[in-house]
Amino acid sequence: MNHWKKNFFTIWSGQAVSQFSSAVLQFAIVWYLTDHTGSALVLSASMLMGFLPQGILGPFIGVLIDRYDRKRIMVWSDLFIAGTSLVLVAAGFWGEPPVWLILLVLLCRSVGSALHNPCLQAVTPQIVPEEELTRCSGYSQSLQSISQIVSPAVAAVLYSWWSLSAIVLLDVLGAVAAVITLTVSEIPKLEKPKVEGKPHVLREAREGFRILRSKRGILGLVLISALYSLALMPTSALFPLMSMSYFGGTSVHASIAEITFSVGLLIGSLVLSVWGGTRRKVRTIVGSYLLMSASLILSGLLPRSGFAAFAVLSCLMGVSGPFYWGMYTPLLQQSFEGRYLGRVMALSSSIMVICSPIGLSLSGAFAEVFGVQNWFIVAGLLTLLAAALCVLVPSVAHCDGQKE
Repeated sequence: MNHWKKNFFTIWSGQAVSQFSSAVLQFAIVWYLTDHTGSALVLSASMLMGFLPQGILGPFIGVLIDRYDRKRIMVWSDLFIAGTSLVLVAAGFWGEPPVWLILLVLLCRSVGSALHNPCLQAVTPQIVPEEELTRCSGYSQSLQSISQIVSPAVAAVLYSWWSLSAIVLLDVLGAVAAVITLTVSEIPKLEKPKVEGKPHVLREAREGFRILRSKRGILGLVLISALYSLALMPTSALFPLMSMSYFGGTSVHASIAEITFSVGLLIGSLVLSVWGGTRRKVRTIVGSYLLMSASLILSGLLPRSGFAAFAVLSCLMGVSGPFYWGMYTPLLQQSFEGRYLGRVMALSSSIMVICSPIGLSLSGAFAEVFGVQNWFIVAGLLTLLAAALCVLVPSVAHCDGQKE
């Protein structure tokens, strides 16, 4: 096996264990909060804790990723996640952990993830040859898809057998597995960017904006992706409502829609892993947008008796996902020097995450007044607009990831 493959798959195996245990814990926490509070406000707060740090801290976290050793950052962020989770395990010895403590731990875990995720994206080009980045992105997408399919069932079984503290401890062991594989892996050192004068977080964060802005096509693609996120994030939250309220189904129907979507994700990820993608990545992104747009619009136009067709369209939505993320992330990784990737990846993630609460607020109000099915049509039109912008804006249409 090539040296880079050994490194990549060693890290990838640890991340697989950690990601799966975290997904199981995430479902268990949602069910725990539902059982003990029955409050939509508490569930919304738990979701907010999950993405708020990534949206706010992203530009500053990118500075740390570019300034310090990335391997150590990932190790310490995993240990931080494990350490904060152990607080819930300790609280379990004195009874059921209070809701405020769970929300606080979710916030701390999110801070650790905000450090770890863009750092892993920035490290990948240091390990993987440029021509293999898309294929490896497909492997990562496959891992996420399998986790989404299997983790709800595993979480349901464990939640009925174990306490929440025991499931948290399982996730801690997953984080330890990720730390071990990172520790034994070899990540090449990078030349750090030269900083004039004393290091200053705000100045270096502004430089991250300047670096991203220096490539107009990539910046345009990031902003278009933010529009896509604004349309899609609330749509995923409205899936159960579409299945149960509009189509008149039960929780079983809602589960079927979620499972078919995850199966579609897995199919798309496996195809991308085998295929390896195209050189003109923007064209593949546009194709992904068009498939998602058509599936969303057709879903909104279905009659109330059309749940079976909605399940098929959900699968097609899932298929489209990897052909977006599997092209978008390598495109950013290939377009900037490795020493700046921490700030670029964290900043692009922040821009997209910030759109999520905006989209959730708009979709909730819109669905309440005009019906959830009509939001699917709106989301499809917004995605179609994103595809059109990718084609009509010349700098975006030709940003194929070549370094300047």
